[in-house]
Amino acid sequence: MDLGQLASPGGLLRRVKVGSLGPLPDVPFNLVALAEAGVVRPVRPDKLVRMLRELRRWGASPAAGVASAAIHNPDRTMIVDEDGTVSFAEMHRRSNALARALAARGVDPGDGIAIMCRNHRRFVDATLAVSKLGAHGLYMNTAFSGPQLAGVVERERPAALIYDEEFAELLDEASQRLTSFVGWREDGSSGDTTIDELIDGSDGNADLDPPAESARFVILTSGTTGTPKGAQRGAPESLAPLAAMFSRIPLKAEETTVIAAPLFHSWGFAHFMLGLSLNSTYVLQRRFDPERTLRAVEENEASALVVVPVMMQRILQLPEPTLASYELPTLRVTAASGSALPGPLATKWMDHFGDNLYNLYGSTEVAWATIATPEDLREAPGTAGKPPRGTRVRIVDSAGESELPTGETGRVFVGNEMAFEGYTGGGSKDEYEGLLSSGDVGHFDEGGRLFIDGREDEMIVSGGENVFPREVEDLLAGHDAVKEVAVIGVDDEEFGQRLKAFVVLTEHGSVTDDELNGHVKQNLAGYKVPREVEFLDSLPRNATGKILKRELA
Repeated sequence: MDLGQLASPGGLLRRVKVGSLGPLPDVPFNLVALAEAGVVRPVRPDKLVRMLRELRRWGASPAAGVASAAIHNPDRTMIVDEDGTVSFAEMHRRSNALARALAARGVDPGDGIAIMCRNHRRFVDATLAVSKLGAHGLYMNTAFSGPQLAGVVERERPAALIYDEEFAELLDEASQRLTSFVGWREDGSSGDTTIDELIDGSDGNADLDPPAESARFVILTSGTTGTPKGAQRGAPESLAPLAAMFSRIPLKAEETTVIAAPLFHSWGFAHFMLGLSLNSTYVLQRRFDPERTLRAVEENEASALVVVPVMMQRILQLPEPTLASYELPTLRVTAASGSALPGPLATKWMDHFGDNLYNLYGSTEVAWATIATPEDLREAPGTAGKPPRGTRVRIVDSAGESELPTGETGRVFVGNEMAFEGYTGGGSKDEYEGLLSSGDVGHFDEGGRLFIDGREDEMIVSGGENVFPREVEDLLAGHDAVKEVAVIGVDDEEFGQRLKAFVVLTEHGSVTDDELNGHVKQNLAGYKVPREVEFLDSLPRNATGKILKRELA
C-alpha cells in the first residue's frame, strides 16, 4: 500500500486544480474531505510561492512532502524517538545530506536500496533520501529468516543496504555483496559506516536536483506462505484516494500520531506517508511494548495511534490497574489493520478507550478495500466495513465468472487507484472485470458491510460441507478463557478434512476441549465443531501479528 505517492506537500488551498481532485462529479466531495483534514488550507503568500516551487520540482512525492513541510512548519517536531526530537527542517537537511552521501558512494537513480530498520528516525532518513535520489526503496521485514532475506536480495538485487546493527548476523549472507550502512547502532560490532556519520560528513543545506524519474517503494508481502514477494506501485492519478481515506478515518493536520505498527509494513508505511500530507508529528519506538505505547500516547497528547490488532490485544491484557491509569483523553483515532480484527477485541477496545477504532481491510496488493468506523463495529462486530469512495469491491463465485448476491460467500475482488502493478519478480493477482483478487473470501450483509470469512486457500471440505476456519476462530476468541486461537484444516480419513483448533488460554483461564467444542456446537453448525483442540503457550506470529499457520500445520 504505497501511499507515498499521495503525500500532498503542505496542503495548499490555492494550488489545488480540478484535475488533481479526481473526476469532476467527485470534486466537491474530495475538496471538502481534504479541507476538513487540513490538507487543503490557506498558506501565507511568500511560503506558498516557495512550496509551489518544491511541488513543481519534485511532484507528488515524499521529497516534496518534507521540503514543503520544512517551509511551512520548519520548527515543528517531525519525529519523537528514543534519541529525542527532530524538526521538519532538520529532517529535510538530514535527508539532503544522506542522499548526497549515498550518491557519492555509487548509489544512482533507479538503484535499489534495501532498508531493514525498526521504527526510528534513520528509517525516515533513508526513505526521504531514496525519494530525493530517485532510487527504489525495498523494505525488509525484521522478522524474516536469513534464507528469506537472502532470497529477496538475490531477486531484487539492490545496490545498497541500510540496516539496524542487531540484524547484522541475519543479513551476513546478503550484505556481503552490498554496500552497507548502519541505521541504529547497538555496539559497533558490524564495522560499517553509520547513517549519522554519512549525514555529518555531507552537505545538507543545499537542495538536490530532482531525478529524471521518481522514486518507487517496494513493500514485501508477509511471506507467511513462502518467499516474500515485492509489490510495486506507481503514482495515483489524483488526490481522490487521499480524500477517500480522510473521509472515513478523521485524521487532522498538525497533530501527533504514535505509529506502533512497523514502518516497513504497508500499514505503518501508509501512515508515515499520510503524515507528510498532514505535517504530523510521529512518535516512534523501536520495539512495541504495551504500556510504553499507552504512555507515549498520553505524554505526547497524541490524537492517533496506529496499530495491528495483536498490539491491541496485548494492550488490553495489561493488569486492570495499569489499564485504568491511562485515560487517553486526546486519542481520537485508533487505526488498525494488517490482520484480522475479531469482533470481541474491537468491542473490548472501544468499551475501554472509547469509540475511536477504525479498522482498514486490504492487502499489500490491493491497498485498501473497506474501512470500518466505530459505528460499523458497534452495529456489526467483526465487520471489515464499507468501501470508501472510489473503491469497488465485488463478491464473485469460485470460478471467477459472476457476482454473487448479498449474503453469499465468495471470492473478494477489489479495484481502486492504489492497486499494485504486479510483483517485482513477475506475476500478478487474479482479476475480475479489472478488479484484483484479495486472496480472501467474504460476503456483504444487508447494510452493505463486508465480512471476511477466511483465506481462499484455508477453506476445507468436511463431509461435503464447505467450512471456513475464520468463523470458528472468531467464536472461540470471544470465550472468556481464551486469549488467542487459530483453526486450520487437517486430513481426515472419514470426512476428507476436519478442523483442528490451537488455543492459548488467558492467565487464569481454565477450560477443557470438550467445553470449547460444546461452545462451538451451541452457536454454529455441527460440522464446524473442531474435532481436535490443542492447547499452546503461544501462537507463532510474524512481525505484524499475522499467525503463521504453516508452522501449526
